[in-house]
Amino acid sequence: MRRVDLQFFAEEKTEKATPKKRRDSRKKGQVAKSADIVSALTLLAVFIVFLFSVPWMGEGLAAMMRSTLENGLNQPLSEGEVQRLLTSLVFDVGKLVAPVLGVAFVAAVFANVVQIGFVFSGDPLAFKPERLNPIAGFKRIYSVRAFVELLKSLLKVACVGFIAFLIIWMHLDELIGLSRMTIGQALVFIGKLTLWMGFAASVTLLFLGLLDYLYQKYDYEKNLRMSKQEVKDEYKKTEGDPLIKSKIRERQRQMAMRRMMQEVPKADVVITNPTHFAVALLYKDGEMDAPVVVAKGADYIAQKIKEVAKANGVTIVERPPLARALYRELDIGDQIPETFFKAVAEILAYVYQLKGKTL
Repeated sequence: MRRVDLQFFAEEKTEKATPKKRRDSRKKGQVAKSADIVSALTLLAVFIVFLFSVPWMGEGLAAMMRSTLENGLNQPLSEGEVQRLLTSLVFDVGKLVAPVLGVAFVAAVFANVVQIGFVFSGDPLAFKPERLNPIAGFKRIYSVRAFVELLKSLLKVACVGFIAFLIIWMHLDELIGLSRMTIGQALVFIGKLTLWMGFAASVTLLFLGLLDYLYQKYDYEKNLRMSKQEVKDEYKKTEGDPLIKSKIRERQRQMAMRRMMQEVPKADVVITNPTHFAVALLYKDGEMDAPVVVAKGADYIAQKIKEVAKANGVTIVERPPLARALYRELDIGDQIPETFFKAVAEILAYVYQLKGKTL
């Protein structure tokens, strides 16, 4: 029973998604996005365009109708003339609605980019046999997410309906008095009322869209969560098995130590602590500007360096302060800095004197 409990907790998705899983999810087109923000912002942009372009669109529509009634209907009825008339009408209507469609397209793209940036993925369009599974489809229809979407739709309808009712109620007297207005006045009033209702509905939907985005973000993060075992498995795939990596590092350390020990017999002197540190120096007169560290080590490695040095006749000199300083401040391959020239020169002079050489 305890093993089952441990397995359950290991598979429980309690960990935040890793950067790799987030990248993979984004490549598949799975992102946190609210479609309500896109539709609300698009609707708001369209009504803003209508606000500034209604006079121009009205004049264009009147000119199109006048031209059609005055010129188009006076032409002889023929196939070519009807085609020309329809082509002209389509072109004129296109000029009137092009700004609205263009702004709607830009607003929709902007709303998507603000939420998720630029994402290009064909994965959502790919054919997947599991989508044809009726059981899976039934689960989607009667899932918690579907219930939430239903509540969102009912809330949007209720809010937009209430806003429309409120605006109509505020202008109820003018609506009752429409019969006393001229046709022009009535059209202007109805146009203004429609714009007010559109603006109010767009702002309301935009607010609801922001709330929906927060929910989509929460749901997205919840679905991305991983179990501890999934995090470990992903780490092994991306970074490699820690056990294997530790063995590789150990092998690399062993190879580096062997190469370092091969350089010890070439050294002129090994400066020791005497028990904790050992630094092997090499100096070739005329080829080097200063002595070079060819090996160094602490504790066990220091003892190995001294053993190799003794076996190959390399002089070992005990200088505790100098050995500690050289070990801490220099790496293998570094030249001795000027601050150590005097102390090292004295040691090399002593070594060369022992060997009958001159510095």
